[in-house]
Amino acid sequence: MKKVLIVDDSISVARQLDKILSESGEFQVVGHGKNGMEAIRMHQTEHPDIICMDMNMPGMDGLTALRTLVALDKNIKVVMVTSLGGVGDKFTEALRLGARTVISKPFEADNVLNILREL
Repeated sequence: MKKVLIVDDSISVARQLDKILSESGEFQVVGHGKNGMEAIRMHQTEHPDIICMDMNMPGMDGLTALRTLVALDKNIKVVMVTSLGGVGDKFTEALRLGARTVISKPFEADNVLNILREL
């Protein structure tokens, strides 16, 4: 079972993602972070297989955290999550920085699970 860390400042989004992953029986949610600093700290303590992280959060945003996470672990699997319409530039930047893919909110359970299964 793959361990997943969810990082999103929206409690409702984090709960929705947690529910999708937990109910699948294929993924174990090992923690929830609210910003990039928590993502970095929890990566070092929880050692998740996958991090699902929002792009826009208070404090440290997802793209800044992604830079640090990739520097700490070049094999890290980060999936960026965003609700931004027309995310072209940020989508491209996230992939350039090392994100495996970007999922748009609101998301469909089957889509999320298929993406994470392929990582």
